[in-house]
Amino acid sequence: MSILELMLNASPVVQAVMAALILASMASWVMIFQRYFNLQMVLREATAFETEFWSGKDLGQIYTETVDSERTIVGVESIFEAGFKEFSRLRQQAARDPEAVMQNVQRAMRVASSREEQNLETSLPFLATVGSTSPYIGLFGTVWGIMNSFRALATVEQATISIVAPHIADALIATAIGLFAAIPAVIAYNRYSAQIEVIVNRFEVFTDEFSSILYRAIHADQGANLEATE
Repeated sequence: MSILELMLNASPVVQAVMAALILASMASWVMIFQRYFNLQMVLREATAFETEFWSGKDLGQIYTETVDSERTIVGVESIFEAGFKEFSRLRQQAARDPEAVMQNVQRAMRVASSREEQNLETSLPFLATVGSTSPYIGLFGTVWGIMNSFRALATVEQATISIVAPHIADALIATAIGLFAAIPAVIAYNRYSAQIEVIVNRFEVFTDEFSSILYRAIHADQGANLEATE
């Protein structure tokens, strides 16, 4: 008997287990590819933006081009947009405390960074769930199938391998499908978690460097104002 025939001849409970695992596997593969392309896009956009940022270009011009662009702002660019927007707003106030300005700017960038991290981690909980539960769901189908094989033995006078084998085979198929669903999900989860950690560290480094630049700018403005009043 072929694998398909064994699956079709399995008990309703085992078939339900197989169907659930196949659907979980299909969904996890969709999310695996989505996460792959999303992370690659974030890395590509971050590299392009950081190249422009450190090229010596005016920050105001970079901000204007970022806001006016029709593409979706993600990653480092989103953190820059949030920080510079808050900095520009507070910079226009006549009486301003540099430390208070920087605290608000850093808070805005932390919020943007947290939002970007949440977007990066989309689908990871589902992959973790599939990876951790699929083997047990498949094992449940296996146990149920083996129980049916013993029940079939009880109804015959002479036990033969031809009676037991089909039930054991469809039971083992449930375990195989569970592993097929779990292994790619676990590999993808571990790989993407590591990549996201690297990207988040990159966000933090950029936030610190950008904060230093804005800190020097706000103190330079304060020094120029003091000279003007004298």
